[in-house]
Amino acid sequence: MNKKRILVTGGAGFVGSHLCERLLSEGHEVYCLDNYFTGQKENILHLTENPFFEIIRHDVINPFLIEVDEIYNLACPASPVHYQYNPIKTIKTSVMGAVNMLGLAKRVNAKILQASTSEVYGNPMVHPQPESYWGNVNPIGERSCYDEGKRAAETLFRDYHAQNNVSIKIVRIFNTYGPRMHPNDGRVVSNFIVQALQNKDITVYGKGEQTRSFQYVDDLVEGMIRTMGSDDSFTGPVNIGNPGEFKIIELAEKVIELTGSKSKIVYQPLPSDDPLMRKPDISLAKKELDWEPKIKLEEGLEKTIAFFKEIVK
Repeated sequence: MNKKRILVTGGAGFVGSHLCERLLSEGHEVYCLDNYFTGQKENILHLTENPFFEIIRHDVINPFLIEVDEIYNLACPASPVHYQYNPIKTIKTSVMGAVNMLGLAKRVNAKILQASTSEVYGNPMVHPQPESYWGNVNPIGERSCYDEGKRAAETLFRDYHAQNNVSIKIVRIFNTYGPRMHPNDGRVVSNFIVQALQNKDITVYGKGEQTRSFQYVDDLVEGMIRTMGSDDSFTGPVNIGNPGEFKIIELAEKVIELTGSKSKIVYQPLPSDDPLMRKPDISLAKKELDWEPKIKLEEGLEKTIAFFKEIVK
């Protein structure tokens, strides 16, 4: 195996910590960069004994120099609670973070992958969403700092590739869940599990008819690594998500069943710009990466519930 030096920005976050773990298990040297805005040291503590793992406290808004072969750019709060807390900081992280990491990739001739998002499709008029769909995004809404920040980052990646010949990859990540999700991140899976374990009312917005596609974090990490390892001619963007589509109300009922909870479901008004449908078309990932998700919702939920049981204790 070709051992590489790999930088993971946002490496102490939910997805980043799983990616660092996987890259270390494959024998690479991993540099985890995080400012701990939403990342947590607890997520990576178990990796610190590995001599090939290094933690660097740094904010991607500022330039950073290091000699590496590959960069995974994951730095950005990804849940509405966190990215709306400081919206200017959020869009600066996406845009200036992309500029700084692309500049680094250009300087050291590294391959770089951008963790983009299904939010670039906004509240979609096309279902399921293929990569060719340009999206339906409100540029001045509550979620715009995240949606438009990620869209601008994709533009920067494309232009650094076209103008400076930087080797790029773009993955559009759909709803992902699993152990090490932040318990207070406001995302639907962690919300429901924490509420159910505490026998509290489960909050469903609208009538719970809106749909989401949930992928387990291990499937996402596999998709990202395959994208990074794909032929240089394939830059993406590529959807990495689970095409299994569930209504939010169905998820709430499944979590209550798996936790044996006494929780009741309560309904609240739908937040503004909340997408009504979300489902990836993954035919490109199947064709180019030979990738599709393997972990069924029930199996992934059981692993995630086991993690949150320890937290809630």
